Amino acid sequence: MRLKDKRILVTGSTTGIGKAIARRFVQEGARVLIHGLEEDLARETAAELDGAPYQVSDLSDPAVPAQLVEAAIGELGGLDGLVNNAGVVTRRQPADMTLEIWDWTYAINVRAPFLLIQASLEELARNKGRVLNIGSVNAHGGESYFAAYASSKGALMALTRNLGDTLHRDYGVVVNQINPGWVLTENESARKQEDGLDPDWHTKLPRIYAPAGRILRSGEIAAGAVYWLDDATGPVSGCVVELEQYPAHGRNPDKVGL
Repeated sequence: MRLKDKRILVTGSTTGIGKAIARRFVQEGARVLIHGLEEDLARETAAELDGAPYQVSDLSDPAVPAQLVEAAIGELGGLDGLVNNAGVVTRRQPADMTLEIWDWTYAINVRAPFLLIQASLEELARNKGRVLNIGSVNAHGGESYFAAYASSKGALMALTRNLGDTLHRDYGVVVNQINPGWVLTENESARKQEDGLDPDWHTKLPRIYAPAGRILRSGEIAAGAVYWLDDATGPVSGCVVELEQYPAHGRNPDKVGL
């Protein structure tokens, strides 16, 4: 088992990619703290993962990251890894963007990961720990309605490269990032149905969007996440890796009307 006895906090781990990461980590021998917004989903996920401890909190509150790290250290007896997966996908055309939505997007997608890293730094340094940020290929551009979301993921990418250098050199903590492509999560499926698509929309995608005949699954991102929490990666730090089935740079056709 590649993560045997590792103690890892995975934010946003009650659904989608985060839940798949938590599940895969447990399978690889890690002890994981589950985190999410909804008590029922957190309890359900914890039960599925052999009674893993969980916390329910809103990372848009700047006081929460430090509290969550403290809870993780208390529940797990220490911390060897942090996965900043929690995020919000906000969709507004630039002309319709509000200050509240913009600030909320950045609070969760950029500020919270930084505050979580900051709060856990002493403990991670003690254990030569690892941080993995979950971004998005939309960091390279994104559709027209993704101005806040895409730019927040771009900021997270810059933060990863900055801290991947600084924290590795000064504290022995490595920081890396995965940018997933289009993934079939519960939330993505719901968004597309809200856009008027059929429940089986993901089975009818043109090859330009899904050369393999389908989009990615959460478990495939989770498999990649294991690599970055494994000590076998050694000193690799400050890396951002795209997990997608075609080059995403500059290739973001509008998916709303599919």
